[in-house]
Amino acid sequence: MCGIVGVASSAPVNQLIYDALLLLQHRGQDAAGIVTQLDRKFFMHKAKGMVRDVFRTRNMRALPGNCGLGQVRYPTAGNAFSEEEAQPFYVNAPFGLVLVHNGNLTNAHALKAELFSNDHRHINTESDSEVLLNVLAHELEKTTRGLPLTPNDVFEAVRGVNRRVKGSYAVIALIAGHGLLAFRDPHGIRPLCMGRSADGTIMLASESVALDGTMHQFERDVAPGEAVFVDLQGQLHSQMCADKSQLSPCIFEYVYLARPDSTMDGISVYQARLNLGETLAKRVISTVPPNDIDVVIPIPESSRPSATQLAHLLGIPYREGFVKNRYVGRTFIMPGQSVRKKSVRQKLNVIVSEFKGRNVLLVDDSIVRGTTSREIVQMARDAGANKVYMASAAPPVRYPNVYGIDMPTAEELVAHGRSIEEIRQIIGCDALIYQDVDAMKTAVAQARVSGAGALSAFDASCFDGVYVTGDISSEDISRLNESRPQAEEGAEDNSRLALPNASE
Repeated sequence: MCGIVGVASSAPVNQLIYDALLLLQHRGQDAAGIVTQLDRKFFMHKAKGMVRDVFRTRNMRALPGNCGLGQVRYPTAGNAFSEEEAQPFYVNAPFGLVLVHNGNLTNAHALKAELFSNDHRHINTESDSEVLLNVLAHELEKTTRGLPLTPNDVFEAVRGVNRRVKGSYAVIALIAGHGLLAFRDPHGIRPLCMGRSADGTIMLASESVALDGTMHQFERDVAPGEAVFVDLQGQLHSQMCADKSQLSPCIFEYVYLARPDSTMDGISVYQARLNLGETLAKRVISTVPPNDIDVVIPIPESSRPSATQLAHLLGIPYREGFVKNRYVGRTFIMPGQSVRKKSVRQKLNVIVSEFKGRNVLLVDDSIVRGTTSREIVQMARDAGANKVYMASAAPPVRYPNVYGIDMPTAEELVAHGRSIEEIRQIIGCDALIYQDVDAMKTAVAQARVSGAGALSAFDASCFDGVYVTGDISSEDISRLNESRPQAEEGAEDNSRLALPNASE
């Protein structure tokens, strides 16, 4: 998962892009980058780290221009600790192109070979985003054939990209001397929206919160298979560039990834999480008598709306029992020392009075590996809880995600090939309650904002094993798992509890 933003304005955009990236920081903490354009020259700065650490005053001063783009990265493919793989990516022909990408190409391996043998293009990193950039560059070159570039040429090139590329991709690119391009895959798996400020500045971003926080009025989501092109005169052109398209956004965005104050594809993330709590309450009642639960406690952060709604419907007190340490830094490794794994107890601290002598229901947004859940259950017991029940606002995560979420291999997923009772025993809780897959889809679909159309399809592949692109085999999953980034020795633990969460 990553966060991307692009801006076309009549004023300098460096500060605006920086501010938008801060609002999207929850989507990636591994690296950050900004590129701007002045005349026909690109100015770029990117590095590993958080936005506030990557960009200093001197870096911002070196980013002039009235259009640009930026990205915050959480790596799901390639090399997790190479600064070369931080985005944006640049290629000098045709015209000069820079690109940021959120998603994951499922046929990157085949495309890389194709680019070398047929298109005569060189890929210098393991990043699928560089593959995507070179496919776009080749299609633009083929479309224009040395002639002046028109919006129709741009859209024809995007059609070529959509025919060749498989997987998930929300893309923003700059074409030197011509304008800003954005497009979304034919299933709309990863999010992308657009808005406009009072002075006519156009912004495209992964989430509406980036628009809201920078005083841009949300206009609409970019449709699946659609391309949007903003020329240097500020004129916006758009066209459908896919032969077939159906909106099937990733449902995990609503469960966990997105900020609760975002609206994505017409659905309020916050309302979706409230609805998940409502349907989860019905599942709890069928498993544990409500009068056997003394208190409902969320596991920070994104489970809070679901836990609040669940507690309200069951008539059980809602309490905060865990305090999250937002300032846990990386572990530094001295010569001769081995890697010291950060414990969940360094990231969460227990308020003992909320557990002692009580039957507690812990609510989490999802359970992936189960290792964190097991440690949290033990923390509750150590704090004196009488019984510890666990409820997940999402169904069991049984399958790998191949569309841009760093979901573990099937063997690492605690729910893969196991019954609920077997998972309960591993986690160590007294009862384990999961959301139902169909109930989850209905709950999220019913969270649409006023005036938004109905959304009937989702990518819920990590829950139901149905991959909406229809091109995923077990061999593909094995190859994609091999390309998952490996952590650098001593690097900060990027487990979910280590991340600045969407709810902060």
